[in-house]
Amino acid sequence: MHRLVIRNYIAALVAPILLSVLAYKLLDKRRASAHRKAEDPNPGAPALLILPIQSHYDVFLSFRGTDTRRAFADLLYCCLVDAGVHVFRDDGELRPGEDIGLEFVEDIKNSKILIPIISANYAASKWCLDVLVQMMECKRRLLPIFYKVERAAVQHQVGSFGEAFRYYCNWRRFDQRVVEEWKQALEEVSLLQGWESEKDADGYFIL
Repeated sequence: MHRLVIRNYIAALVAPILLSVLAYKLLDKRRASAHRKAEDPNPGAPALLILPIQSHYDVFLSFRGTDTRRAFADLLYCCLVDAGVHVFRDDGELRPGEDIGLEFVEDIKNSKILIPIISANYAASKWCLDVLVQMMECKRRLLPIFYKVERAAVQHQVGSFGEAFRYYCNWRRFDQRVVEEWKQALEEVSLLQGWESEKDADGYFIL
């Protein structure tokens, strides 16, 4: 009985996200197939083997490891992988103190879906903030998750989320131009359609 409850809990937690990702993949395959047919100059000729250009990843998953690693982020990652989705997992702490390189930016740009998991301490990481700025360049493919944090707190940098952000910026004394870029990214991502978890109900998300 206990195992059944756990499975129902997991299903409620990740099902909306998983279904959206898989639906996007199916639509992308149909578009690619229709595009190849439209470009075929001689439908009656023997088919040639055409290898489609693959995106680096189906999903680029960004999160603050200290907040969600070994919890929601790992759960979502495993469910996506089990469903056959090619996922890149960036926990925001793999390269502490380093700037985002060109190869990393290309991974973001070439991924089909971008999912930042914005949590309480997400804005207290230079790496996470820099990744978010890059993600906003591809906002049409961006599906944010607000994990135990309200959209308004992210948009206006208020409450505990804003306090963590301001403390981090003041402590590290970042250039004001960079800080303004981060603020703009936080404001814009909060306006996108995505999922928002209730603080007292891990297993449910609000669209």
